[in-house]
Amino acid sequence: MINNQIIPLCFTDSAASKVKNLLLYQKNSHLKLRVYITGGGCSGFQYGFTLDDQIHVGDITVEKLGVMLIVDPMSLQYLIGGSVDYVENLEGSRFVVKNPNAKTTCSCGSSFNI
Repeated sequence: MINNQIIPLCFTDSAASKVKNLLLYQKNSHLKLRVYITGGGCSGFQYGFTLDDQIHVGDITVEKLGVMLIVDPMSLQYLIGGSVDYVENLEGSRFVVKNPNAKTTCSCGSSFNI
């Protein structure tokens, strides 16, 4: 919960653990994982991830395992009910968004359409 509100986006243990390891590697505990949506990709919108040390007015934050996920309000409207995860498999390792709002996605899973 955030200030007695339901958290609109799940931040998995796997993703939080990976962020924690990245912060140790970067030697900067003030960084947070920011997920955002931009136009582009083969399906219309694409997910982006970056390490950010700023929380802007209106950003939603989700804390897990002592690290934070940040989402701006514009991106959040496309991500409500979804989750940010970290996977390692034969295709490689990466942060992924599981988005119930996406009507179609590309084969790599990094872009979507609503």
